[in-house]
Amino acid sequence: MARILVVDDEKVMVKGIRFNLENEGYQVDVGYDGQQAVDMARTTEYDLIILDLMMPGLDGLSACMEIRSFSTVPIIMLTARGEDTDKLLGFEYGADDYITKPFNILEVKARIKALLRRSAAPRRGPAGEGDRLRVGTLVLDSAARTTWRSGEPVELTAKEFDLLELLMKNPDRVYSREQLLNLVWGYEYTGEYRTVDVHIRRLREKVEADPAKPSILCTKWGVGYYLKGEGKDG
Repeated sequence: MARILVVDDEKVMVKGIRFNLENEGYQVDVGYDGQQAVDMARTTEYDLIILDLMMPGLDGLSACMEIRSFSTVPIIMLTARGEDTDKLLGFEYGADDYITKPFNILEVKARIKALLRRSAAPRRGPAGEGDRLRVGTLVLDSAARTTWRSGEPVELTAKEFDLLELLMKNPDRVYSREQLLNLVWGYEYTGEYRTVDVHIRRLREKVEADPAKPSILCTKWGVGYYLKGEGKDG
């Protein structure tokens, strides 16, 4: 069963989350500040981390950024603010999802299961050639959930991988931000379409030779985004 790290300075909340997740069969470790989250993530292999945004000392955003420097473990941010800017900052720093306090524990469980389903794929056996998508020098292995650019591995978060996979499976098809949110995130982010912009920019930084002049992940101005297929112009 998956091992989950829950970090929040509200100890009563941590206790409640831990109780509910352990009842689901998860192995749960807990922490109460950002630095503790980073240290535990360095020394223990977790399947998912739940990280509060506002904590004393090292805050959740900084902790998320540090963890992202050495791990692609799925991260769910907890925020009490509920403002778009806070959520976008979380994605900017590498979070895969967010949950606004107060929350329903059933929602937390659903988000966890969704992320674990995606991140569990690398534990399967080697993929066949049919599981691989290729566009130019970019190769994505759907079964192993691995990505390469010019033969070099590219480390992607769960949501970054899902977004890139969708676009690579449908080259030259233009998706609006709303469509991408529904297809990749699986639920509505009302009024938060900039979430897609953040993830596209992060992907460009990882797969484009020059992120400022993207030739793979392209923008159709006023419409949305698409992945440019081989041999296509514009």
